[in-house]
Amino acid sequence: MARFSSEGKAHHIQVAPGEIGRYVFLPGDPFRTDLIASFLDNPQLIAHNREHKTWTGYLNGRKVSVTSTGMGCPSTAIAVEELIACGADTFIRIGTAGPVRNPDDDQRYDGVIVTGAVRDEGTTIHYIPAEYPAVADRFVVDALAKAAKAKGLNYAEGISQSKDSFYGEVFPECSPVCARLKERWEAWRRGNVMCSEMECAALFVISSIRKCRASAIMNWGDMNETIQTACDAVKLLMETDNRE
Repeated sequence: MARFSSEGKAHHIQVAPGEIGRYVFLPGDPFRTDLIASFLDNPQLIAHNREHKTWTGYLNGRKVSVTSTGMGCPSTAIAVEELIACGADTFIRIGTAGPVRNPDDDQRYDGVIVTGAVRDEGTTIHYIPAEYPAVADRFVVDALAKAAKAKGLNYAEGISQSKDSFYGEVFPECSPVCARLKERWEAWRRGNVMCSEMECAALFVISSIRKCRASAIMNWGDMNETIQTACDAVKLLMETDNRE
């Protein structure tokens, strides 16, 4: 479990228990936290340390937070571990992604609600063997899908590839293992992997191990629509949680 400083704050995100809500949005970019926070009621900046910037506000009168993970699974794992230690248990990653399939096939979609991730990264092997799946929580996926449908948006549901090398994807020719990278990319494409990003695998594996809930909504279009859809999904989860 995460350790706390003598001031009672998690070492990396610099947040203390009670300063965040159980529901947390997770963009990669610290600057995107400002935009997401603007969709909350009475947002307050809690901390900004390294790549981790945290705001807390309210939706439907309940505390909700936003924390940036930074790029990649290592920093995502740190943020998620410390957020769980501070009381969070429900996560929605909000971000951008590149399509894996033929781009023409994906023009009809507004983005992807991620149901699982290819563990094409090196962080999660330090948690559990590679055979363990990186899967999203079905209730969070369902809330995102319902929220998108209510807004008239067309989000696909499917698998993301979580990778460690951005340029290994966009410029494989720069790598001595170019042939291997292209071969694997073709496997993901033929396997109907929907998109490629750098954080979902760590989020899903850690959330599953820690008995928390997580999914992700990725876009290649309007970020404002994506954020509003995620907010609406959290409101749906709140309604369900209130009945339990």
